[in-house]
Amino acid sequence: MRTMSENKFYTFIPFFIFIAIFLGCGILLGDFYKMPSPIAISVGVVSAFLLFYKTPMNDKVISLIKGCGDSKIITMCIIYLLAGAFATVTKAIGGVDTMVNMGLSVVPIEYLAIGIFVIACFLSLAIGTSVGTIVALGPIVVGLAEKSGTSMGLLCGTLLGGAMFGDNLSIISDTTITATQTVGCEMKDKFRANFKLALPAALITIVALFFLSGATTDVTLELGDTSNFWVILPYVLIIVLALVGVQVFVALFISILVAGIIGLVQHDFDVLGFANLTYEGFVSMNEIFLLSMLTGGLAKMVEDQGGIQWLLKQMKKLMKSPKGAEFGIAGLVSSIGVCLANNTVSILVAGNLARDIATEYELDRPRVASILDIFACIIQGVLPYGAQILILLSFTNGKIDYLDLMKYSYYFVALLIITLVYMIFLRKNAQTA
Repeated sequence: MRTMSENKFYTFIPFFIFIAIFLGCGILLGDFYKMPSPIAISVGVVSAFLLFYKTPMNDKVISLIKGCGDSKIITMCIIYLLAGAFATVTKAIGGVDTMVNMGLSVVPIEYLAIGIFVIACFLSLAIGTSVGTIVALGPIVVGLAEKSGTSMGLLCGTLLGGAMFGDNLSIISDTTITATQTVGCEMKDKFRANFKLALPAALITIVALFFLSGATTDVTLELGDTSNFWVILPYVLIIVLALVGVQVFVALFISILVAGIIGLVQHDFDVLGFANLTYEGFVSMNEIFLLSMLTGGLAKMVEDQGGIQWLLKQMKKLMKSPKGAEFGIAGLVSSIGVCLANNTVSILVAGNLARDIATEYELDRPRVASILDIFACIIQGVLPYGAQILILLSFTNGKIDYLDLMKYSYYFVALLIITLVYMIFLRKNAQTA
């Protein structure tokens, strides 16, 4: 029989407490974002201090601070701040509205579903958030469905898939930032590995939508100004800079600066306004910033108690091969995602363990980061209590339900099948340094 010192399962109780509070409050309140996640993880940290009572208090404090101040955590947090500033400033200069209007202006009405999917893909890729994409496009999509007579479930389902495309792939998405920093790989490498899976899934979705498209009544779409193409330059710039290998801090800084210059030239704001918008972007990332630091601190406390090593040993019993290790990582982040209904937090919780598994089985780091991000986003995209679906359904005023959305969410099915085939048949070893 194992002793307490041998069985380290108890060291994960603080994480279970965090999950229970986050999940329980979400169910009771009917909104998984009413309970601030930093407060939920703080309760987990406090419980760790109480549970690990045999360890001197000073040692526990040192573990927490080391985890919070880990270079990967701090790097991730700074990228969050810059990504928030970029999103806020580009929105202020009219980038989101112009991109949406430019896309819809060239979409034939009979292929409205394909157009919405493609626009959602590009918008989410540019702004790095599925929720932001749904908020920007949701009311427009619902209105287009009503005006054109096209199935609202079809249009909303394709919007959901396109929004998650960029959430999973964008270099400024918090899921990409979290996956790459916790696993330990370059964003451009993860993007390339991820793109090999996401692009075929998107193309399959477009083909499926093409066969669903048909003639509709003549409808005139009322769109806003599409002439000011300069405002989408920062979106194009940040993607190009990242793909050619420019360091992410530099790419974000340059893109924010370009967006600010455009705003100043257009008189959208003055220098002080630019400064305030940048700070507003920083503040918008406070929750994920604090959550990342505290989760890193709690993970370090668990690691110092021997919990991570114990869990790795247990997982090895199920992971008989590198292929099994990849499926173990996919199952781990998916399970956490179901519990937390937050893809970023799911990756954050599973990321360090995934990095250790990648080292143990000599897995390709960008591939592991892609698997983490893909499965977290698939789960997030189909959860009936996930923010994306709840927000999207709220725009429809009860005209469609969850099943109407899922019936047309082809992208998630395509992405899952392609990823599983890739994991089963196309595994490769690579450097894990």
